Amino acid sequence: MELLLIRHALPVRREVESGAADPELSDDGHAQAQHLAEYLAAETLDAVYASPMRRAHQTAVPLARSQGKDIVLIDDVAEWDRNSNEYVPVEELKATNDPRWQAILRGEWNTHEEPTEQFQARVVAAIERLIDAHGGDRIAVVCHGGVINTYLSHILGIQKAPSFFYPNYTSIHLVAAARGGERTVVTVNETAHLRSTGLPMGLFQRSRP
Repeated sequence: MELLLIRHALPVRREVESGAADPELSDDGHAQAQHLAEYLAAETLDAVYASPMRRAHQTAVPLARSQGKDIVLIDDVAEWDRNSNEYVPVEELKATNDPRWQAILRGEWNTHEEPTEQFQARVVAAIERLIDAHGGDRIAVVCHGGVINTYLSHILGIQKAPSFFYPNYTSIHLVAAARGGERTVVTVNETAHLRSTGLPMGLFQRSRP
């Protein structure tokens, strides 16, 4: 089967005094999600899954609509910051040289309350359940950078999980999963649908019109 792990589009910045920030998509994010759906329109997806967090669910809406599928929410592919009271796109932190950006560079900033090992275990188990349920199918899971990092590092045997690389917004990561248990990373950070749109792509790139 083929598994498309897709990072959510660009959300707004949100910082609240209490409760979870759980931001929605920005205007650019909605545009990114629409380009993603159009890019994948020529492919047939057997199912569309998404994290219940708003930025992931909203990204999945145009894709599910174009495929004629309902979105199935999977709680166990929510990001590690699901209960955080702040969400600031890392590009903003970098642009302002925010102390949180410096902490990220030092590998010190950590906003999640869930232990890393527990996060990794739930993510891998959730994705493997989806694979088991979809033998021979092609499915999409719209989720988060930490989730994608965790599952790909699990396949590749990389110990620096869950942040060994930076997934761009609406980037596609294709995994081929065989019934015998073999898992192969086919593509990483596929963002052809954002080329020449003028939309932001992520931390290191911006598309040019």
